[in-house]
Amino acid sequence: MRVAVLTVAGLAVLALAGCSGNSAAAPPQSTAPVIAPGKPGEPARTLDPSEAVTAVPTPAANAADVRFMQDMIVHHRQALDMSDLAASHAASDGIKRMAARISDTQGPEISAMTRWLEQQEQQVPDAHHAQHTDMPGMATPEQLDALRAARGSEFDRLYVQLMIAHHMGAVTMASEEIQKGSHIIVQELAEDISVTQTAEINRLRLLK
Repeated sequence: MRVAVLTVAGLAVLALAGCSGNSAAAPPQSTAPVIAPGKPGEPARTLDPSEAVTAVPTPAANAADVRFMQDMIVHHRQALDMSDLAASHAASDGIKRMAARISDTQGPEISAMTRWLEQQEQQVPDAHHAQHTDMPGMATPEQLDALRAARGSEFDRLYVQLMIAHHMGAVTMASEEIQKGSHIIVQELAEDISVTQTAEINRLRLLK
């Protein structure tokens, strides 16, 4: 499985391109050749950048892509709410670092997913996640209350427990998008989330 390390940047560029309109300054053009796969039984072709603009079709989004982006925004928001508590509630420096890492990764992803939905003229979910506990891995309101009340080692234990479940849920959602989605940018984001959060699950288990 490849890691799509430029996914968030790609989403941002895609969203900005859809909203830019007629700009006076055109973006710099790449001079690198593009390899276009041939039809069945035909060889691939090497295109110059001007040919690639029209020869490579723009990927279309389907309902699974839109649902994934909407749901993952809500899912990420809960992870940020949980991670924001770590700076003042956690005892372990490792937990604090992991929470900061999660926030640094998922905050920009939320912004990028929001821009993508706006470009597609699709609804962006509201800021509340209390009504979305049916998503895989989402903590219940009672679990969140317990996390907010916990301090020190008890907070560390609950945070690891809830975040592992939360990440596993995100991996499940990403796998479904990879199977059912059609938009290349959304599928790359799903793949990136799956790889990143699987690695973080392994790190969280070491913090138990």
